[in-house]
Amino acid sequence: MNAELVTAVRRAGDRMTRRYSTESRTANLAEVVAGVRANDAAVVDVLRPALAEIRPGARWLDDEHGSGPLEPGEWWLVDPVGGNMNAVHGMTDWNIGVSLVRDGRPVLAAVYFPLSDEMFTAVEGGGAFLNGVRLQVSAKTSLDGALVGTGQAQPGQGPEMADRVGAAYSAMSKEALYVRISVPVTHQLAQVAAGRMDAHWQYENVRAHAAGVLLVQEAGGVVTDLDGKPWELTTRAYLAAAPGVHEAALQVLR
Repeated sequence: MNAELVTAVRRAGDRMTRRYSTESRTANLAEVVAGVRANDAAVVDVLRPALAEIRPGARWLDDEHGSGPLEPGEWWLVDPVGGNMNAVHGMTDWNIGVSLVRDGRPVLAAVYFPLSDEMFTAVEGGGAFLNGVRLQVSAKTSLDGALVGTGQAQPGQGPEMADRVGAAYSAMSKEALYVRISVPVTHQLAQVAAGRMDAHWQYENVRAHAAGVLLVQEAGGVVTDLDGKPWELTTRAYLAAAPGVHEAALQVLR
């Protein structure tokens, strides 16, 4: 099933790459929204039938901003174009993200960066990989040398969330070597899994993040809520980090 998923996600990435242009320049919000919807539709057109063939009994959900519990059983959670806002503006940070969630637990994931041809995959209990090479999170043990990140899970989060993220950035930037604020979230989670970044925190846990969370967990990272309890699909806020910096980062965010 993992090989079949990789093939399907790669085909979706190829479809999106043909649509993508660094010359993209949207003139207003209406054009941005239209571009986002068209990109999503093009990718879904490839993925939905392919995933239905791989796992006919699994239900489908491509609401990348959705949150909360799911009914028991298997679900394909799809973020057709993670970082779609970047793509429609001609920037390069976007991906295709898919996870299979079983009874609220991610068991299979693929996150593909088509422009760099990087395919991140993970299977519950079977490890995380980048283009077939096993991943391991960072060996950092101190925040003073750590690259940490956060991001905006969805647009229009409101002033209270903006203030909360701003305060956390201020606190973390006093402790960590560097703090990056960017989207998409799955991009950063994949970098944590690869050991390129050391931690990522998120105040809004949407279901589409499950693919990135599984990558981090299977690469040896620790993913908890901000009270230190294990991450769940319904967790409201979380920290994904290398074991050596997780507790220190958690203390800062508290």
